[in-house]
Amino acid sequence: MSHERFVHGYLGYLLGQANHALYKDFDGHVRAAGLSSIEWRVLATLHDGPPMTVSQLAHEVLSKQPTVTKLVQRMTEQGWVELLADPDDQRRTLVGITTAGKRLVRPLLEKARAHESQMLSALASSEQAALKKLLQKLAGRNP
Repeated sequence: MSHERFVHGYLGYLLGQANHALYKDFDGHVRAAGLSSIEWRVLATLHDGPPMTVSQLAHEVLSKQPTVTKLVQRMTEQGWVELLADPDDQRRTLVGITTAGKRLVRPLLEKARAHESQMLSALASSEQAALKKLLQKLAGRNP
């Protein structure tokens, strides 16, 4: 009797395997740029968006707030991000990307797009769009 193993049909496992397949080859580019994977995620998140609080940033980069707080301090010292006063609430501090941070992450964004395109090349463009839309929906980010 032939049956499929549980993990081969389990969404969490499949998403984890897909994430690993996507990131394992790209990680070399991140390391070559002198960044850790979480530094890459922070810079990629801030690159084309507004400054955000550390808690928002932690949520976006899938990390804990204390970890991101320490990371932001180091990245500020590197000159990649800056701390800004929140114009709507002076008690809050926002994290924004600097020109140096954008300069550092821009080539990686281009490589990430090319790598993603290569990884998705087995899918038709309609399947690629559907996959992204479904993943956004699962993540609670309805497009």
